[in-house]
Amino acid sequence: MIPYVTVEEASFALGRNLTWLETVWFDYSATKSDYYLYCHNILFLFLVFSLAPLPLVLVELARSASGWFDRYKIQPKVNYSLSDMFGCYKDVMKMFILVVGPLQLVSYPSIQMIGIRSGLPLPTLSEMLPQLFVYFLIEDYTNYWVHRFFHSKWGYENIHRVHHEYTAPIGYAAPYAHWAEVLLLGVPTFMGPAIAPGHMITFWLWIALRQIEAIETHSGYDFPWSPTKYIPFYGGAEYHDYHHYVGGQSQSNFASVFTYCDYIYGTDKGYRFQRKLLDQIKESSKKSNKQKGGIKSN
Repeated sequence: MIPYVTVEEASFALGRNLTWLETVWFDYSATKSDYYLYCHNILFLFLVFSLAPLPLVLVELARSASGWFDRYKIQPKVNYSLSDMFGCYKDVMKMFILVVGPLQLVSYPSIQMIGIRSGLPLPTLSEMLPQLFVYFLIEDYTNYWVHRFFHSKWGYENIHRVHHEYTAPIGYAAPYAHWAEVLLLGVPTFMGPAIAPGHMITFWLWIALRQIEAIETHSGYDFPWSPTKYIPFYGGAEYHDYHHYVGGQSQSNFASVFTYCDYIYGTDKGYRFQRKLLDQIKESSKKSNKQKGGIKSN
């Protein structure tokens, strides 16, 4: 809770006038407890889980009906109906209500312990961006090892097999998992803010961005215009789709965001071999088509 009664008092304490955003934040949060603000995470996660995959639903329905977007579908032989995708969403919402929501409600003491602040001043972009980058790096590295554990015999058979029910991922399947997996993967997500705590707004943004990234990775589509194509070492949908396609026997492409861990520890060899093979097949096909074109012209 902001320890000032008026905007003027806050301005005097900061030694400057509040920015427009800081004034809006003061008007909204000044009388609200930090616990109440933290619980906004529940609303943000619900909105992300519900709305972020919707464009992908429309793309899948358009592709199934008319063949649009076929060229971008990673596994074009797989089609999902509206009822298939809605069924996945219902399962995700059950997990949200029974596990994710209650976890948010009881985890506030950890936020207090690590020192995430909710007052003034608000964080600047030069503060937020490095923190978010660090959060992604920490989550990616720790998630890699948790994911490898999930692909051990015991981890897969007892926990991770649920997530792999979708061998061709869809956006709504990003958070589709066993309750124990949801809890365990919360640890890598929380480690970044625990090591480099920031403002509550940065924490909200981190949680939302991480889930949106997971939805994009599970989209089932490789769109060439995606801005993530310009992020160095970013895995993306095509990279993670291979992991789901191989399924329970997969010992490849464990990375959640970046690819450097798979490269360093040699867990992308199967994927790289397949890519090399596909490139050779495409090149051979192009040469064959050129030769046929030359024969016809003669």
